[in-house]
Amino acid sequence: MSVSRSKRALQILGAGASAVLALSLAACGAANAPAADDKAEVKLGDTFTVAATEVPHVDILQFVKDNLAEEAGINFEIKPFSDYPLGNRWLAEGEVDANYFQHRPYFDAQVEEFGYDIAALSDVHVEPYAAFSEKYDDLKDLPDGAKISVTNDASNQERALNLLAQEGLVELPKHGELSVLAIEGDKKYNPRGFDFIEADPAAQARALADVDLGILNGNYFLDAGFTLKDALIVEPLEGNIYANFLTVRTEDKNDPRLLKLDELLTSPETKAFIEKTWPGGDVSPAF
Repeated sequence: MSVSRSKRALQILGAGASAVLALSLAACGAANAPAADDKAEVKLGDTFTVAATEVPHVDILQFVKDNLAEEAGINFEIKPFSDYPLGNRWLAEGEVDANYFQHRPYFDAQVEEFGYDIAALSDVHVEPYAAFSEKYDDLKDLPDGAKISVTNDASNQERALNLLAQEGLVELPKHGELSVLAIEGDKKYNPRGFDFIEADPAAQARALADVDLGILNGNYFLDAGFTLKDALIVEPLEGNIYANFLTVRTEDKNDPRLLKLDELLTSPETKAFIEKTWPGGDVSPAF
């Protein structure tokens, strides 16, 4: 974020030699010091940092770093993290130069809630949302009153309820808020009396044994060793609005280093890497 600074006004105390001296000093200062709001020129080879959640984001970035970045003339460091809110907070505060972990509904919700001045670049990949169980092998065995864990962030909670509605397990209100709080106690929307457990996304996979069904983000179920072959419900790819992308500060959206990384993330080489690494569609290119 840029910091505005007030400019000092020169006070001319006299005429003649004093005025000439004051103007000379001002000119000298202007020649030797950059304007307060000017940023140092960014060069393509300058190192920058990208925050990313582990699987698959760090894997994809590492592929680009190891195979494409040097020839393209860029050099970046990867900063892994697991707590979603940190990604945009670090970016807004200047701790990192970009992040790679989020989809558009989450991005929009964060911007609305916190006022972040950040920008989304190109869509890179989609991780289909999916539901898993360690107790049941078939969705038809899920009992009434089952405990179902869903993420505690609004955008992904709406996504989880859409996944359940896809299978006819719940009904969704046509108007108003779409959340477990809005439907849990209403027999019209939750006729089977499911008990919804709201949890931090990073904790859900670890707590799967404690619930009947867990609806998980792709990066977390992959990190826990699951694939879509293990899922009881899978989100469709067609028309999927949850593509993940590189995010930067708005003031840096023309930074040549970040634009080059965005280009590499959506290159034929990266597409081939994604398809080879996750042939079952757990991660699918969005370009």
